[in-house]
Formats: sequence, C-alpha cells, structure tokens
Amino acid sequence: MRIGELAARAGVSVRSLRYYEEQGLLSSTRSASGQRHYTEHHVERVTFLQRMYAAGLSSRTISELLPCVDAPSEETSDAALERMAEERDRLSEHIEDLIRTREALDTLMATNRAHRSRLKSAATS
Repeated sequence: MRIGELAARAGVSVRSLRYYEEQGLLSSTRSASGQRHYTEHHVERVTFLQRMYAAGLSSRTISELLPCVDAPSEETSDAALERMAEERDRLSEHIEDLIRTREALDTLMATNRAHRSRLKSAATS
C-alpha cells in the first residue's frame, strides 16, 4: 500500500508517517519512481507508535525500545524494561508537579472567591 492508504488506515497524517521514517521508527520499500510502499504489518507498527506517543514517550525513547519489539531477547528485554522504568519515574515526577500546580491554582481560586465574597458583602452593606 502507498503512504496515503497507510495514513488513512492507521488514522494518522502522511506527515506523521514521514516523520516516523525520519526518526528511524518506520521503514518502507521504494518503487522505481521513489514512492513509498508499506505492508499490512506497517499498520500495526504505526498503531504501536501512536500508543507510545500517547503514553508520553519521545521519539528517542521509542527508538530505544524498538529493539525489544523488533528482535526480542533477554538483553533487549532487560534494556527495554530499564528504559521504561526510567520513563515511568519521569512521568511520576511530572504528575507530582502537575498535582502541586493544581493545588496552587485551587488555593488561588479559593482566595479569589473569598475576595469576591467580601466585595459583594461590602457592596450590599
């Protein structure tokens, strides 16, 4: 299948597919005229890549994990598990930062509500 069909079937843009190739996450064969051609396997690959991006992983991290997907072995599995643990720790730190930010915003909102309540009370007095 050609790049447009893969994009449609995987639910991504053609631009995304080209980006995945630039990053070494996806490969294609080329016709004599230079058109990219893909197989059914590539639909699954793109879906997998989308799940990794949705999980917050970068292209670089995904690239580091792909050897475990493409050629599973004890070595690649151990390396992938270690890398995923690092990513999980990074995401946990980010979540903690977001929680602190939300708590600060909650405090500001409560202060604002109290201030507005005082203003309304002063206006009706």
